[in-house]
Amino acid sequence: MGKYFGTDGFRGEAGVGLTAEHAFKIGRFLGWYYGQLKRLTRQLHPGDNEPCRARIVIGKDTRRSSYMLEYALASGIAASGGDAYTMHVTTTPSVAYVARTEDFDCGVMVSASHNPYYDNGIKLMDGNGEKAGDDLIALVEAYLDGEVDCLGFKGTELPWATGAEVGAVEDHFAGRNRYVGFLISQGIFSLRGKRIGLDCANGASWSIARSVFESMGAKVYTIGCEPDGTNINAGVGSTHIEALQELVRAEGLDCGFAYDGDADRCLAVDEHGNLIDGDKIMYICARYMKDKGHLVPNEVTTTVMSNLGLRLYAREHGLSLGITDVGDRNVLEEMERGGFVLGGEQSGHTIFRRYATTGDGELTALQLLSVVHRSGKKASELAEVCPRYPVQLVEGLEQPQFDECYRLDKDPFLGWVLMDLHHGQWRQFYSFTEEPQLMVDYIAPTFYCEKHPDSPFIHQEMFSMKTAHGRYTLDGHLYKEFVDGQVTAKELTDE
Repeated sequence: MGKYFGTDGFRGEAGVGLTAEHAFKIGRFLGWYYGQLKRLTRQLHPGDNEPCRARIVIGKDTRRSSYMLEYALASGIAASGGDAYTMHVTTTPSVAYVARTEDFDCGVMVSASHNPYYDNGIKLMDGNGEKAGDDLIALVEAYLDGEVDCLGFKGTELPWATGAEVGAVEDHFAGRNRYVGFLISQGIFSLRGKRIGLDCANGASWSIARSVFESMGAKVYTIGCEPDGTNINAGVGSTHIEALQELVRAEGLDCGFAYDGDADRCLAVDEHGNLIDGDKIMYICARYMKDKGHLVPNEVTTTVMSNLGLRLYAREHGLSLGITDVGDRNVLEEMERGGFVLGGEQSGHTIFRRYATTGDGELTALQLLSVVHRSGKKASELAEVCPRYPVQLVEGLEQPQFDECYRLDKDPFLGWVLMDLHHGQWRQFYSFTEEPQLMVDYIAPTFYCEKHPDSPFIHQEMFSMKTAHGRYTLDGHLYKEFVDGQVTAKELTDE
């Protein structure tokens, strides 16, 4: 993580932590950088007649401040001699799609995803539609701090374009329309007679999602489709799934889908109003792809936040799981490293790498609907076979200071337990918007809970780690006890 950019771009309160000046300077650097790359290429290949202008596509969500930041970015790009193409209000995956398929040098999305309206962010993508690499981010951050040293130029300020070299700002609404066409092309099945709920979070998907599902014959019921600049994610969207659950139950719908502010994530709701989170979406799609021979290699890439239920059920049904740190960028990097085709996060970022280079909420909904349609089953029937175990998020705790890493399996008292001190459940992680958290997965059978209601194994006290106290089962007869960092093995008795 850099000084300004985190795992999901440059975020901050609009006008405070992220200003129009920041956006202008980011545009200035990108407009110059990609133009300079082309000028250097021209020197190596004199016969190349490609214009030495950067081509950068920009999208934004519905926040009031997104307009300010979009215009500042475009102005900066043009001031450095680049051409900016504005897609206006659109989704992050649509910008990635257009950058990848229309030969842009890079894409920029103005959005703070699931954050409240007063925050905003700038996400950078390369010409493949993937999140910009660390090297480019470091150069952008250096320029924000008044230093440029790359591509044969060193100084504190970039040259300004003048005369005919000044760039243009062009409307590229057609790019969004092409993305909608791409989504519709993925729906090679009919939704006629289906009643589907959509929660667009008053965000970027509000003008896209409905048209896609209606074009496939569905009767669509919507909430979160009245953006006013200050109501994005306010009581709606994937972070407030209860709104969609209520809609599905009240209207008796077949299923529903909720997006976040920029629609790079999707959560689903079955016909009973029960949540189908990112883990279950991945499981449902992975099982279908495996049965059809499309899950090659046979591995799904997930993060340390994935539920214990997914891990155990995947192992039981012959699915391999790759585990990465939190963040869809980490997921994509692991997928590319191993050539994997499906991955994502419990939060709803799901990547179908055959079709996209980023999480795409609307594409995810279509892929899940395709499995439901082809299986002939209801969404609830497909989802219920993958259990979800209880999770306790414990905030503000210190990470245990242990050098060893343990992975625990079946225990006669606790059932299946998985706690991995290095990669898994005892893990401290950081979020841009939250305090450090320690996540613990735990499960105990009903009979054990009833017989031992005060057992430290099934109560939160087990997870009080400030003084590094805690214990866990080792093999059914022994448990490890941690006291101030010291590890000892003791007999586990049925008391």
